[in-house]
Amino acid sequence: MKKQTIVVLFVTILSSGCSSLGVEPWERDLLAKDEMSLSSSPVDNALDDHIYFSKEASSGGKGFGGGGCGCN
Repeated sequence: MKKQTIVVLFVTILSSGCSSLGVEPWERDLLAKDEMSLSSSPVDNALDDHIYFSKEASSGGKGFGGGGCGCN
């Protein structure tokens, strides 16, 4: 009985640890700044995406058309 209580308590603590994840409305202005982006250059991002989707031979991914050859 004691073992079951400990397990239930442990699961409750673990499941409540993720209850406060997310961005609050007053924090969004800080996260929208250019300094917070994953990459500093949008041109490099577009070029990397184009090369990735061309090599993966996917069509229509992220606005790029064409196949594996890299042409549109």
